Amino acid sequence: YIHLKIMPGAERDQIAAAMRLANRVSVNLEAPNTERLRFLAPHKAFAEELLQRLRWIEEIRRELPGRPPSSTTQFVVGAAGESDLELLTTTEFLHRQAGLARAYFMAFTPVPDTPLEDHPPTPPLREHRLYQSSFLLRDYGFTVEELPFDAGGNLPLERDPKLAWASRELAHAPVEVNTADQRTLLRVPGIGPKGTARLLEERRRGRLRELADLRKLGIAADRAAPFILLDG
Repeated sequence: YIHLKIMPGAERDQIAAAMRLANRVSVNLEAPNTERLRFLAPHKAFAEELLQRLRWIEEIRRELPGRPPSSTTQFVVGAAGESDLELLTTTEFLHRQAGLARAYFMAFTPVPDTPLEDHPPTPPLREHRLYQSSFLLRDYGFTVEELPFDAGGNLPLERDPKLAWASRELAHAPVEVNTADQRTLLRVPGIGPKGTARLLEERRRGRLRELADLRKLGIAADRAAPFILLDG
């Protein structure tokens, strides 16, 4: 397994050569947009040096035969005053438009004798909520607009974002697991992509009537229970 980092300023042909050797390539954006990157690294050009390389990677991927390498990026969280909304808007764009396989989030920790040594550290839980939300965007069919941001554009630290969405949208409109489509099932807390696939397969054999039926499929039935119907 070979993971190669693409540096700012790399030429397109250099990236193509790297992608013929690697299983994964990455361009670390560090910040979600030009304004925030200017605070962290004023010598870097967000669009021209970084974002353009991710676009090239997607173009080259389409040209390569077989299984071309996947691409990732990384963000530093909390160092530049960015909101979760900013981070996840860029993440969604990269998943949809640049074929990004995964975004990584690193909670900022101040380092002595650096320009940001007095900047407060970012709570690790914020990093965790960003990962959860990025998976909702990538694997569960959610959009940024559906995520439970507060007035400042940040996710609630005290609650899982999928559970927060379901409490708002499904508590009074539970999902009938015997008839719901794949997209709807994926939105129920406790039901992930593998559980959804098993549930759809099991429905061909008969109706699901007990939480025990869901547990046999590897679904977190107690977590799902407040948001579902089982045969009415």
